[in-house]
Amino acid sequence: MKLTKMAKTNEIKREWIVLDAKDKTFGRLIAEIAVLLRGKHKPCYTSNVDCGDFVVVINAQKVKFSGLKLEDKEYFTHSGYFGSTRSKTLKEMLEKHPEKLYRLAVRGMLPKTKLGRAMIKKLKVYCDANHPHSAQVSKESK
Repeated sequence: MKLTKMAKTNEIKREWIVLDAKDKTFGRLIAEIAVLLRGKHKPCYTSNVDCGDFVVVINAQKVKFSGLKLEDKEYFTHSGYFGSTRSKTLKEMLEKHPEKLYRLAVRGMLPKTKLGRAMIKKLKVYCDANHPHSAQVSKESK
């Protein structure tokens, strides 16, 4: 009888993957990022171990959205005080804080546990093509 091989934390080999967001659909890109962060693309995937890779997203502001999402979709924040609800459209978020936009979208696709919080820390988002992780990057994805 064969037993399933479970990944251990010290056996995991992490890679740095660069994704160019230019002219890609936002939702599909986010789904791809979530898979890479969780490690589901690896044969040694284990659900209770963080076996994902580091993901660097460049050209974050040049991503595409379908339909009228840029004007219609809104993000809400609330400080806890009465009447303190603030809303921003997707277009405003993309122009001012694209890193926050990517982090919110990816966080929704990761587990809501300590493991998910560890996975989201491996996501690096940059507005242009320059990033400080060129020494670590081993693989560029298309």
